Amino acid sequence: MHMADALVVPAVATTMYVCSAAAAGYSVHKVRLEQDTKKIPVMGVMGAFVFATQMINFTIPGTGSSGHLCGGMMLSALLGPFAGFLTMIGVLLIQCLMFADGGLLALGCNIWNMAFYACFIGALFIWKPIMKNGANKKKIAIASILGCVLTLQLGAFSVTVETLISGITELPFMTFVATMQPIHLAIGLVEGLITAAVLCFVYDARPELLWGTEKAVEKEGRFSFKTTIVSLLIATVVIGGGVSLFASANPDGLEWSMEKVAGTAELEAQGEAYDTAESIQSATAVLPDYSIKGSDSAAGTSFSGIIGGAVVLGVCVGSCYLFKFFKKNTSEAKQ
Repeated sequence: MHMADALVVPAVATTMYVCSAAAAGYSVHKVRLEQDTKKIPVMGVMGAFVFATQMINFTIPGTGSSGHLCGGMMLSALLGPFAGFLTMIGVLLIQCLMFADGGLLALGCNIWNMAFYACFIGALFIWKPIMKNGANKKKIAIASILGCVLTLQLGAFSVTVETLISGITELPFMTFVATMQPIHLAIGLVEGLITAAVLCFVYDARPELLWGTEKAVEKEGRFSFKTTIVSLLIATVVIGGGVSLFASANPDGLEWSMEKVAGTAELEAQGEAYDTAESIQSATAVLPDYSIKGSDSAAGTSFSGIIGGAVVLGVCVGSCYLFKFFKKNTSEAKQ
């Protein structure tokens, strides 16, 4: 559901940048109040994991479309809404700059559509209430599926609203909505099942890693914290470097909807703002479309998956130290 620059006018793009930046600023403030240093490696590894899984488009049977994990619900269930939101920003930023996945002008929209709803609406209004009295696998599955379906519907609807306000006449609002919502309902269901599977693994391995499930710590984990993190890291490498080669070639939900409505997934946009954004992205995208420039080799996909995951991990962990996240309270440490 990564929007291209042509889908939004500069005024809408700027507004969404401001909204996303405001949410990011507040998240930075809230995360700096936390003292759980174990979240630093979790942010890095899970950011890389979400990056890798987003490379895998799964086919939606009978539609000719595909979808991919967004990951915001998964991240917020492990890190909380604020750290989860910042981690999603790291993923989307690297995708945009390094791989030209999603427009630079539209980045504020993509952060809002793919990260804000999942990390705040999904985490605070679905995940947290369901886990209030303790976690179990049934609750995890219900919260994951409901959260992913609802927040993906909100994200898809936001895309149509943003194109409406931008005056993209090739995508009539009612027709576009009627196409976008059903396909993203199916995608959200699959994402919910994937999210539930990953979170159930974490619940078995280290239940205290699940956010908002204080009573889950009564259950003894099967693995150590280190083993759990290493397992997720290995899964990230396998998914990004190997499984990504088998991703569906069908257009994703947004592209599929655009082709159904406008007859094409690539709309034209002219103007200085678009040209500037494109020139910046062309300069920073060292692996455009997750491939090596000038080569169609499958090795480019594997290389992109591994290198991209490593960069996301580095950005997330580096940001924790740059913004002084999860610092222990010195007065408490002396006691």
